[in-house]
Amino acid sequence: MLRSRAALMAAAVRLVSERGTTAIPVIDFSEAADVSRQLVYIQFGDRDALLVAAATDLVERELIPEVGDDSAPHRARLLAMARHFVRHRPFYRAMLTGSCAFPMTRALNRLFGSLITMTGLRETFGDLDEATAEDLKALITGGTGAIVNDWLIDADDPLDPEELADRLLRLSTVLVSSRPALAPAPGGSPR
Repeated sequence: MLRSRAALMAAAVRLVSERGTTAIPVIDFSEAADVSRQLVYIQFGDRDALLVAAATDLVERELIPEVGDDSAPHRARLLAMARHFVRHRPFYRAMLTGSCAFPMTRALNRLFGSLITMTGLRETFGDLDEATAEDLKALITGGTGAIVNDWLIDADDPLDPEELADRLLRLSTVLVSSRPALAPAPGGSPR
């Protein structure tokens, strides 16, 4: 079953990349993975769930190992992220303009948000309560995602990963260096 699941996700990435669309019949994925169409529905429920799982799997396998190392310089991690998206632009571009764009974006924002720790947020922004930290993670991942998504969809070829990495680095520098002191939350506890 795990091999079939992996084969389906690999087929999804390959076919979406080749065709430039997510509007692909389920039978095409099952034939490319050499499994039954019924297995697609058993494993994933529907085509969009397969596609979202394929995107999440691709990020977990290829990108997270490159960007998850906090000891690596920030620019190097941003550049690794940009290069990943350049390598897989046809796939992500189709995903971001297809029927599964919203669920994929939510899934990837959650995944990238898991890399942001409370310790890291407190080192950067001071003492934060849990709700403010979660909101800040959503702001960082959602905002970064919006910039990357627009770049993948609209930027001219060839994409320049160095330019995107520098752009995101400038934004993160501005965000960190211009942070105002947070006012205490109602009741006197820090935000």
